[in-house]
Amino acid sequence: MIDPDTKAGWVPEADEVEEEEEMPLSLRLSIADTLTLGNATCGFMAVYFTTTGILIPHLTGSEESGMARHSAATAVILMLCAAIFDLFDGLVARKLRSSPMGAELDNLSDLISFGLAPAYFVLVYGMVADDAYQRVAAVGAIVVLLAVVLRLARFSCVTVKDGTFQGMPSPFGALTVVSIVLLELPFVATLLAILGTAWLMVSRVEYPKPRGRLAVAMLSWIVLSMGLLAAWAFDAPSGQLLLQTGCALQLVMGAVIPLFATARRVNNFRDNRREARAAQLP
Repeated sequence: MIDPDTKAGWVPEADEVEEEEEMPLSLRLSIADTLTLGNATCGFMAVYFTTTGILIPHLTGSEESGMARHSAATAVILMLCAAIFDLFDGLVARKLRSSPMGAELDNLSDLISFGLAPAYFVLVYGMVADDAYQRVAAVGAIVVLLAVVLRLARFSCVTVKDGTFQGMPSPFGALTVVSIVLLELPFVATLLAILGTAWLMVSRVEYPKPRGRLAVAMLSWIVLSMGLLAAWAFDAPSGQLLLQTGCALQLVMGAVIPLFATARRVNNFRDNRREARAAQLP
């Protein structure tokens, strides 16, 4: 280009050149981002199997209990796989690096896998279950979806102390919601439990972040849950009982895990008081 004053050519400033060279780097996916995209893919496929294996056969009158069981198990296993991807993308991002898109990709993927997929699962349950009310179940599904949307938005805006989440994490909430459905409780009890889980996700109840031993324990629980779902899907002996036991344990953990964060906070408060008293002594 020509400078209008000097009529001489000019070269873009170094900062502009560097900025142009750095822009493509911000669009490159890191290993953590690839895991996050795996999370989104699993969530979408969970919706696919819920539709093709449960909803469509029900609407066309060609429903087979075995096929519906396999599809439901596959959909939930995919949500569990999404939780594994979500667990590892954070660990990889802390160990290596993530692109500037990492946080946004994580929120969008979580919305698909832990917002849309479980909410859709609840909606389909309301359409196929004998004692369910479709419109009421649709309201419950919307509440679950909005709870995850609000939780993810708050997570991006609010800073909490290190080592804790404010409210039930969306992956744990999604797995709790589908566990409630798989328990096959009466419709009113199922709906109330789903609404209670949605409230926990947007509440200020503290949940510890899955790090160290807790991360290993969570991963082990997810793998065990996959085994229980597989046993149920293939109609293994006592498969139904094993699945219901696992679902019940998921609900119990949702209520008990916050107690660990509370106990840690109480212990820290006591330690601080002891240190303050020790400092006051002559």
